[in-house]
Amino acid sequence: MRVEPDARESTEERSALALMTRTALERVGLEVLSREATHPAVVEAAHVAQHMMRTGHPTPERLTRVTGMLDRARSAGPASPSSGLPWPVELTEPGPHLERSVVRALRSVPKRATEPDTFHGSEVTGWRTHERDTAHHAIALLTSAWPGAAAELSTVLVQIALLDGPAIDGFTDFTVHGAVFIRRDRLTPDPDGLPGPVRLAEALVHEGAHTRCNAASVATRPFLRPLEDDGPMVTTPLRIDPRPLTGLFQQMVVLARSVLLYRHLIADAPDEAGTHAAVRSRHDLLARSAAEAVGTMAGHRDALTEHGAAILEDAALVAQVRA
Repeated sequence: MRVEPDARESTEERSALALMTRTALERVGLEVLSREATHPAVVEAAHVAQHMMRTGHPTPERLTRVTGMLDRARSAGPASPSSGLPWPVELTEPGPHLERSVVRALRSVPKRATEPDTFHGSEVTGWRTHERDTAHHAIALLTSAWPGAAAELSTVLVQIALLDGPAIDGFTDFTVHGAVFIRRDRLTPDPDGLPGPVRLAEALVHEGAHTRCNAASVATRPFLRPLEDDGPMVTTPLRIDPRPLTGLFQQMVVLARSVLLYRHLIADAPDEAGTHAAVRSRHDLLARSAAEAVGTMAGHRDALTEHGAAILEDAALVAQVRA
């Protein structure tokens, strides 16, 4: 993996993870087809199966739970382009595997003492017609402005879930790999006038980068050397709470790719989005954050593998700083 997207490599990683999913389920006597093994609900079932094997022989009650998870995944059907999207990705409705993922994510959201409890709510919600239209527009923007990113995203995204509530802007969860979660107000213009489709395109690049990092670190080569207790906690551009180096590393990749997205948008439509003050302002903000992430990561270069160091250099070129 590098900062520049690569659909071929991402497809290979997806196949490797699908094999891991099938193997984990086979160890507890359950079989899934290759095309089923990339569904986020099936991936979740495989994680539960792995946990069962690590903690002892699977009991009938635990096997029944995993079997039920697989049955629900199959009853929902595979993701398909029936919605008219050019990618085989599902604009998904709420489902148990997605709802469990949100519960896990909410546990990691830092809470400030001055914030009311209502600020910490977030739940999966359904897609409205105009939101589906925005998704079509966002994908069209990506396909026109940055075909390489569009091609990679079409291989890594299986489900796009909308979140309602202020607690979480968006996230990925390796337990339901292939699903990405995006807060619904990211599909509307922001106060500075950044259009909804552009904001959604950025969110897809952002969460797609996390998805790709998660896959690459497991299916190919790790980015960081083994660290005792996850290594030091560091300040990062995108979170108010200190994060481990792996969190900083992924933020660096996300920010570098987001900067590239806006550069592609500006170059692709110089008379439209490219001259929009909000688009240029967003690019500049992301570029500053990318430079900050590169600078912090460079201070921990010894923690990187050769693979990780190569990506650090890629990000430094995008941010136009020395690593």
